[in-house]
Amino acid sequence: MAADIEKSEKHKLMHLSEISLMLDTYDDIFSDFDPRPYSERALSDDFLVEMKRASRDKPSGGISLNMQIPKREHNLGTEKIIKNRLRDHFKHHHDILHAEIQKLRIQGTLIAIIGFVLMGTAIMLGDLGITPRIVTMALVVLEPSGWFAMWFGFDKIFYTAGSRKPDLTFYEKMIKCDIVFLPY
Repeated sequence: MAADIEKSEKHKLMHLSEISLMLDTYDDIFSDFDPRPYSERALSDDFLVEMKRASRDKPSGGISLNMQIPKREHNLGTEKIIKNRLRDHFKHHHDILHAEIQKLRIQGTLIAIIGFVLMGTAIMLGDLGITPRIVTMALVVLEPSGWFAMWFGFDKIFYTAGSRKPDLTFYEKMIKCDIVFLPY
């Protein structure tokens, strides 16, 4: 009885981690406008949108991408080339996105630090106790500039970089996925 329950749980997990797509030809994966061979060809936007949609609810590890292809189109050599192309595409875009997120976080941190320095400078000028117009003007400029820079930096760190996280998660899932072509 326990073995049956365990088998049922494994079947549920396998089903949850599957992405199945029906293809008419291998060309369905690639852009219609790119005449290059499969090893270099750009992926179709429709294919990528469907992959993102289908993978959204899937767990991070152990996804199986099952692409069903008609028996008359089935070609193991072509499939090997396509699998390599898909992995290269997902890895390349993952690396680009990861670097972009890191850059946004570094920029945000530097901008926030500049904001703190501007606000600290405004506080020190205010504590000097002198009120020539130049000091007053500096305070008027430094204080709001400091607040703006600080919050803008935090926005880059937490929101702008964070908004890229779903795409990064998608590419992480796709890098690890098992790609299978199933003839029908």
